[in-house]
Amino acid sequence: MTDAFDEKQAWFIPKGVNLAFSTRQGGISLPPYDSLNLGAHVGDEPTCVTRNRQNIEQRLNLPVSPAWLEQTHSINVVNADNSQTHHADASYCNNSNQVCVVMTADCLPILLCDKSGTEVAAVHAGWRGLCDGIIEAAVNKFSHSPQDLIAYLGPAIGAKAFEVGFEVKQQFEAKHAEAQDCFVPTSEHLSDKYLADLHGLAKLRLTKLGINTIFADKRCTLTDAESFFSYRRDGVTGRMASFIWLEA
Repeated sequence: MTDAFDEKQAWFIPKGVNLAFSTRQGGISLPPYDSLNLGAHVGDEPTCVTRNRQNIEQRLNLPVSPAWLEQTHSINVVNADNSQTHHADASYCNNSNQVCVVMTADCLPILLCDKSGTEVAAVHAGWRGLCDGIIEAAVNKFSHSPQDLIAYLGPAIGAKAFEVGFEVKQQFEAKHAEAQDCFVPTSEHLSDKYLADLHGLAKLRLTKLGINTIFADKRCTLTDAESFFSYRRDGVTGRMASFIWLEA
């Protein structure tokens, strides 16, 4: 978990709200899924995934099993429900009977709550979902105004490691011209490849909505192989998970 991440100790987390970002460490899966793989869709031995999920539930003292999603890089947001699996990329909850969770291995996990600690959501933001409006769709689930919300950005592929094509830059700029500041050319001689800042793009979208209380863990999943799975680095690999829930 991110307990050793010193900056996280300074984050303001409302009373009654709990959140956590897992790392790849502390599980039983074998390479290339070593060791705390929480993804059941990546080719890992199912019994290992089940035991890893049970382990994380116990370590976090979760009130119920998390509401795992079948993520599709969409802008679908559902009410968290651990009795069935939804095809969605974000879940929302306003009670203590569910745990919101998303899985990542380079994409950006975003956890949301209101400042009074009565509503929470977990968001899986790859570049496509981020561009298409997954943050906006999740925020629309809240009864509180965006000014009353807090966003926590978890580890993702870093701004110096995430290479994208010119068409990705164009799509973001078509939504907000300011997005150009989140792209840096990989070379003075090439105009078709850029390094993209997922954290920066997410902050732009959040502040445009009126959310100004934003905390971020900017560790790079691609460069920190000891701590994190990375799909872009390894291809076949496991998944971390990001959790947020309300206390009973």
